[in-house]
Amino acid sequence: MPIRPLDETDYPGVQALHHAVGWPARSLAGWRWLHSNPARLGIDAPAGWVADTDDGALAGHLGNLVQRFHHRGRTLYGATGFSIIVLPGARGQGQRLIRAFNSQPGLFARWTFNANTVSQPLYARHGMMPWPEQTHALKLGWPVAPLPLILGKTLKTLHGIAPGPVSRLKEQLMNDRLGRAVRLTLPQGVSLLEDVSDNSSYAAFWSALCAEDRLLSDRSPATLRWRLADPDQTQAPLLLAVQRDGAMVGYAMAQMAKGNILEPPVLEIVDLEALADHSDAVPLLVKALKAAAKQLGAAKLRLPVVSPLQLERLGALAGSARREGGWGHCHVIFEDETTRDAWSPTPWDGDQGFCLRPVPLSQDAREPRPLVAAVSHSKA
Repeated sequence: MPIRPLDETDYPGVQALHHAVGWPARSLAGWRWLHSNPARLGIDAPAGWVADTDDGALAGHLGNLVQRFHHRGRTLYGATGFSIIVLPGARGQGQRLIRAFNSQPGLFARWTFNANTVSQPLYARHGMMPWPEQTHALKLGWPVAPLPLILGKTLKTLHGIAPGPVSRLKEQLMNDRLGRAVRLTLPQGVSLLEDVSDNSSYAAFWSALCAEDRLLSDRSPATLRWRLADPDQTQAPLLLAVQRDGAMVGYAMAQMAKGNILEPPVLEIVDLEALADHSDAVPLLVKALKAAAKQLGAAKLRLPVVSPLQLERLGALAGSARREGGWGHCHVIFEDETTRDAWSPTPWDGDQGFCLRPVPLSQDAREPRPLVAAVSHSKA
């Protein structure tokens, strides 16, 4: 079975692979959107790789999301692998796909921040180390509705006992807040981020962030607008900002998701950043997101990629979270070792922003539904 770069004509076959393993499948428009990734096009990198069977079908896939990074005036490129799928009859193709991913030139590093318990041993065999050392197996979760979480665990247990009957259930643990624009109550100092134009306060925040001595994945207004244009979203991501003295000093991006038919909805943090002199904006944003999660119908707020810097910034709020994960879901191979200590990744650097399963909402319009109808502020 040959391994070759992914072509746009392969997208129906990639959809079929996702359906075969029960993973959320992108629309063809969604795959074309990923194909249009400006960073990938900038270095003419493959959009991924596939394994062909003898009859021309696809037996395996590994996606390749290239990202542009900035550090000390330099522009660097790195890539995260995603959606590695190998059918049972294609033994050994997973390792060949990872080798193809790790062999692409011109990158300071290659990584996955979303490995599952089955795939994570594969990465170590290919020289990818668990990283960050202290937090590579950690996710943080803040429950806001305990009952749906308990019911979700019960359904998961029942699935292990009787997978056939449970798999035939319809979507479980939905609620009437999902898909409805809510009046969001935010803490003082936190506001909705609605303008991501090139002349916005967000653009000034991004310029200030780039001036710091850190390795940062491109969050420029143009890149953020591209991310927000994902056609497979059923609800627009929630963007929050902290403004002080007329300037933006921190921001967060979160998406509503539902892992499968048996799990409750979760508000997933996709990005969380603040200027160095305003580190206290990070726990403020998480408190705002935690309040928003309940109002939006989520059972919990989750931070699926955690760095030591984020743990430090979260302070006592990290201690109040449930420690999730437990396996090495973050693996990296560095080509430029000088970048390691300068990089504090968030889920933005991984595949969480586009591999999350959207909350299944029926809608006629193509545009994703807004999450928020209006905003009020609390004193806390």
